Amino acid sequence: MAVVAWLIERDEKKIVMSLHLLPWWYPNCPDDHLAEYEGVADEMDLLHMRKIDIADEIFVVNYDDYIGKSTLKEIEYSRAMAKKIRWFMQDEIGHQVTAMLKAARFKT
Repeated sequence: MAVVAWLIERDEKKIVMSLHLLPWWYPNCPDDHLAEYEGVADEMDLLHMRKIDIADEIFVVNYDDYIGKSTLKEIEYSRAMAKKIRWFMQDEIGHQVTAMLKAARFKT
């Protein structure tokens, strides 16, 4: 997600919202589902809907075609609001990031 956000801002000159990169020292940080772990999932879902309200489009990082429950709600909300939806697996940026991932795997 961080690479996608960087490429959109750098190459498309668009503002990207909703990216949280917590440092390694953040206490008791699970590998995924941090909002559920910290008990703030409902509040974060509402906040994401407000971000969609002011967005021109959303970019769904559906790597390997995975979409979580909260993201599915955001997609449905975006459709109801007639927002443009871009999909990582079908977007040029997704192709760029996938190529970067493959190149990085061969180096290790």
